[in-house]
Amino acid sequence: MTTTLDARNLSLEDVQHLLKFEEQLNGSITPLLGLESLTDFEQQELSQIRNLFRSYYAAGKISEGQIKFLFLAPLMKLAGFYNSSIKITLEENIVGISVEDEDTNIKGRMDILAINKTQGRVVTTPFWILVIESKNSSFNASEGLPQLLTYAYKSLENQTSVWGVTTNGMDYQFVYIQQGNPPIYQLLPKLDITRSESSIELLQVLKSICQL
Repeated sequence: MTTTLDARNLSLEDVQHLLKFEEQLNGSITPLLGLESLTDFEQQELSQIRNLFRSYYAAGKISEGQIKFLFLAPLMKLAGFYNSSIKITLEENIVGISVEDEDTNIKGRMDILAINKTQGRVVTTPFWILVIESKNSSFNASEGLPQLLTYAYKSLENQTSVWGVTTNGMDYQFVYIQQGNPPIYQLLPKLDITRSESSIELLQVLKSICQL
């Protein structure tokens, strides 16, 4: 008898066991991505997003919906995700992941998915360039990691790697996920939107992923 699991209820240990993921810690993002300097305009816009987050955070818990609308959406627009070559989907059902040797099926819904629709002039298999699993501000950003890994796992059937990030609005945990036997995910240092230098690196990383 097949057991169906909800991705929201999986622990990191569950994901590592069921999907055979292996974790690696990476102390720097720069070997994986080239980070460009921000323009004065980008820094001004980023400062407004940073200050807005501080004001909401000081007033109390920030909901998941507010995080998506007030902070993620402006960051993604500033990073260049809102263009005709990228399709953004929200609350998308993932295709069921079948774990044959465990007689288990995993289902769930991702928060935000950005897909590069074309490569050159030829439409190809959609390329997952960013997956976002957001949590409200009372959660640790890393608590979304099991869901994120589960959702991204399916994409490895069609490509060698995928970027992901899980966030509670303040902290952003980027993850680089690679095909392999076993598949590997690299955890990058968390970035904090409330700190000036860290928020600059956050936008630089988003811009670099957008250009992949």
